[in-house]
Amino acid sequence: MISTSVTRLLGIDLPIIQGGMSWASSCSALPLAVSRAGGLGVVAVGPMRLPDLTRTLDEMEAGTDRPWAVNLPLYRRGADEVIDLLLRRRPPILIASQGGTQRYLDRFRDVGTTCLHVVAGTEHAHKAATAGVDGLVVVGAEAGGHPPPAMVTTQVLVRAVVTEIPDIPVIASGGVADGAGLAAMLALGAGAAQLGTRFLASHEATVHPNYKAAVLAANVDGTRTVGHGLGLTRALANEFTARMTELEESNADLDVRRKAFQAATLRDAALHGHVDWGKAEAGQSAGLIHSVLPAAEIIEQIVTEYDAACARLHPTR
Repeated sequence: MISTSVTRLLGIDLPIIQGGMSWASSCSALPLAVSRAGGLGVVAVGPMRLPDLTRTLDEMEAGTDRPWAVNLPLYRRGADEVIDLLLRRRPPILIASQGGTQRYLDRFRDVGTTCLHVVAGTEHAHKAATAGVDGLVVVGAEAGGHPPPAMVTTQVLVRAVVTEIPDIPVIASGGVADGAGLAAMLALGAGAAQLGTRFLASHEATVHPNYKAAVLAANVDGTRTVGHGLGLTRALANEFTARMTELEESNADLDVRRKAFQAATLRDAALHGHVDWGKAEAGQSAGLIHSVLPAAEIIEQIVTEYDAACARLHPTR
């Protein structure tokens, strides 16, 4: 066990949070494996239909007595219906993103759900903390998917948040793929690290093999941020990101850029393996990942690396 403010808040053994990744963890397989191994498994509700979500919640409840979470992007279509379903099911932990706390916080706290809120800047962190969330997930520029528009790095943003709001548990997200990264985030004052791309390259992640292979093939400079003004996205460099970069650098009309941006989807890459033209979302930590492993083995490896990193910080004098 590694005891921190976050592990004590969530009742988990290790300060390792699996990022809620649409399609990759929109199921029970990956979240169950992570929670059983001592971390926090997270069901990505974003693309799920209500019957699929209901079945997955059944599987999570039957599959483990350890804590687990659901990640709900509040902007998704039908979010109110999803909220109603989750309120009836009372998940242990809710991680909400892409919206304000007033939409969900009081109702979920009334049913006993621990509520974490995703933020990408100090202003939003202060607002969420003042509203009364139980903890924050602080996302830096290295993160895959939707990094902060201001592109502040995880190291700087996490340090700013824990300095300005010292009494709230913080989970650092972005750029972490191993135990050394976990140790670094704890050294900054976070109570846990959220890893998305590392668990994307796991056996249990339900994405196409082409997607996992593309993550392994990427270098640390192998992602691009595109979609400025449309919903900033970090994804693996491919034909889609090259086309978007070309349009953005040439100051193409917004409607032209929007059409190109919306023509590619994460679903194309995750389910169909179209990693050339799909939105193959991944963080810069893809360049640190060199193998696809079972989730439990990934966690074991992270803990071993964490112990080694801590030992290096205390050399024999």
